[in-house]
Amino acid sequence: MEICNSQPHIGVLALQGDFEAHLKTLASLGVEGTAIRLPEQLIQIDGIIIPGGESTTIGKLMVKYHLQEVLLQKIQEGVPVWGTCAGLILLARETDNALAGQPLLASMNIRVRRNAFGSQRESFETDLSVPVLGEAPFHAVFIRGPQIEYAGPGVEVLATLDDDTIVAVREGTMLGTAFHPEVSGDPRFHQYFLRIVQSVNR
Repeated sequence: MEICNSQPHIGVLALQGDFEAHLKTLASLGVEGTAIRLPEQLIQIDGIIIPGGESTTIGKLMVKYHLQEVLLQKIQEGVPVWGTCAGLILLARETDNALAGQPLLASMNIRVRRNAFGSQRESFETDLSVPVLGEAPFHAVFIRGPQIEYAGPGVEVLATLDDDTIVAVREGTMLGTAFHPEVSGDPRFHQYFLRIVQSVNR
């Protein structure tokens, strides 16, 4: 599906985790995606996706490859960023059970809890109502997902579970999901993020 006449260039952080599924979804939409492993690859990027995986490992590798400061600079400049699962943890300003010294981007006005739904064996799937994506429910896949315990001023809640647990948020040009849209087979969250990117680059 074509998004617009001028396609954005999206960088997907590719240090660890399920970055390839994001790149495949972007390609299916006709959008150029780049696997980001080095700071210089972020220079011509219009939007950034931080994928699921292991947040502690991704954070340590961000520091090792000198990406943390560059990513923070891009976020502060207003470059749209989307964190899924581990990426959401890295973006959160507060993390209840982060490991001591864990490198974070700490940019979104939210508080999260790592592995809030249990271990890998407690992974689950459910249909979510996400009004910004339209009337049809979004089939969400939760794999050791975090829980958003608090969304502060300026943060829009996009989706909750039946018990009102927050699982998707937006703050300005920052988007966060506690689940894995890249494995759902439904590209609407990627399309939504691309609309954010295009609104900045008009």
